[in-house]
Amino acid sequence: MLTLHLVRHAPTLPNAERRYPLADEDAPLSPAGRTLARSLRLPLEALALTSPSLRARETAALAGFPHAAPVPALAEARFGVMAGRTWAELETEFGGAPRAWIDALADPTSAQGPPGGETGHAFHARVRAWLAALPDAGEVVAFTHAGPLRAALCLTVGLHAVATPPATVATLHRAGGHWWLAALRPGS
Repeated sequence: MLTLHLVRHAPTLPNAERRYPLADEDAPLSPAGRTLARSLRLPLEALALTSPSLRARETAALAGFPHAAPVPALAEARFGVMAGRTWAELETEFGGAPRAWIDALADPTSAQGPPGGETGHAFHARVRAWLAALPDAGEVVAFTHAGPLRAALCLTVGLHAVATPPATVATLHRAGGHWWLAALRPGS
């Protein structure tokens, strides 16, 4: 049996500002984020993987996994024109279109997404390929972002709507080709 712990990185300043990260932005954890990352309790003997981003790598290191291997598939979705903006700014400029873009990005079958960003299909295909490449047994801790965490929950257990604040940990099991959700611990 495989046990997979998906961990959303701890808080950053862009999280506090409630804005989508810029494509090339690599924000460090906030002071509160560093404290929260240190409080995470995960199995230290697990295989540790991380998004290449600083915020995920820093969360991994502070949680006891300084040598977590970077995996491009765990990177956040590319948000295109939404990057660097808050939801209020997006609605002011684009009206209801941002809701449609986010809904498309959350749909594994959608050929749409934010203009200049990833499509729902491409984003989920990236996460699906990573899930398929995981070992058949053992324990894995993967430090990632809200988007890949939600995509993995959608692809494995069909969960399409879930709150995943920074430092959320979702624990999944896989055996015989079947996934189930064992725990969902929202970050505080």
